[in-house]
Amino acid sequence: MIGAKLKIALLYDVWNEDPIAAAEKEDAVPVRKPRKKVKKIKKEKTDREEISDALQKLGHEPSYFELDGRPQSLHSLSRCDADLIFNLTESFGGDDTKEMNVVAYIDMLGLRYTGAGPHAIFLSQDKAIAKKIFAFHGIKTPFFATAYRGRIEHAHDISFPLIVKPSWEDGSIGIDAGSVVKNIKEMMERIEYIQDEFDSPALIEEYIEGREIYAGILGNYERAQVLPMIELDLSRLPEGTPKIASYDVKFEKNTEAYKLTKSAVAENLDEATMKRLSDTALAAYRALKLRDYGRIDMRLAPNGDVYVIEANPNPWLASRQEFAMAAKASGLSYTEMIGGIVDLAMSRYLNSDLVNAAATR
Repeated sequence: MIGAKLKIALLYDVWNEDPIAAAEKEDAVPVRKPRKKVKKIKKEKTDREEISDALQKLGHEPSYFELDGRPQSLHSLSRCDADLIFNLTESFGGDDTKEMNVVAYIDMLGLRYTGAGPHAIFLSQDKAIAKKIFAFHGIKTPFFATAYRGRIEHAHDISFPLIVKPSWEDGSIGIDAGSVVKNIKEMMERIEYIQDEFDSPALIEEYIEGREIYAGILGNYERAQVLPMIELDLSRLPEGTPKIASYDVKFEKNTEAYKLTKSAVAENLDEATMKRLSDTALAAYRALKLRDYGRIDMRLAPNGDVYVIEANPNPWLASRQEFAMAAKASGLSYTEMIGGIVDLAMSRYLNSDLVNAAATR
């Protein structure tokens, strides 16, 4: 573990917040209501609050730094004097295609930060490019094509059923029960929906029946540790509902799909299958140049074949989510997991400093 006490800024993004309206809301005089006993509901901590708590336990000095989508917040970031930025951003001003731009800006400022660089984020976000890279490296991924405004790019011959989703979105955005299509008519309707709703090329890929397996990885290119596999159990979804990690399965807590599915450490995997999953995940992690930590989403087909669906740089680190679940299964506490990410980032910069110093001698 890095022994030094570090000033660490937790960088996160917000959007769609009117500062004037927020200020008026804060200044408003509350209307007094009759007092009555109200059962207090324990508020669930955000990921940044949990990470801040962990950093404090490790002896560091965490602080929050908000990017609100305005140039002023970027100017403020240029004056950040933290020893390390713990990067939790997923967009700039709500535009997740600019996630890589935020990281590129941090790079230009010469600041140290955790997680993937701009190159890795770009490669991971453009799912079609990522799949071509996987194919080059001999990593199985569903056959696919892309379509945008009448232009279709075929990578392979593909057959129904298919799943149609935005090529650039992440977090299961644009994926629902209608994403799996069984004929030309359904496919064309879904492509039109993707283009109109997200102004994004539609990624059309073969639907792989099988188990939804997630591999969390800690480390960098040379040395990386694949954490225990986590499975999103989709078996209890209603008959006729596609067995996919749709947006409601992942995030809509009031839906039946969310309530019927859960993630847990994958069971009933023999040693050979575990090795195939680990080797595939590690190959995908390295192919897209991920670093520090990441998650590779895979499908395990009934015949044992492993397909990479997508790669997730800087996955969600909330203690209740899959990455932390995998770290816990490996024997790491939440605090140790966060400390490991900090160590990996700092070691990368310290090693770079040593190489540069040696080159100038």
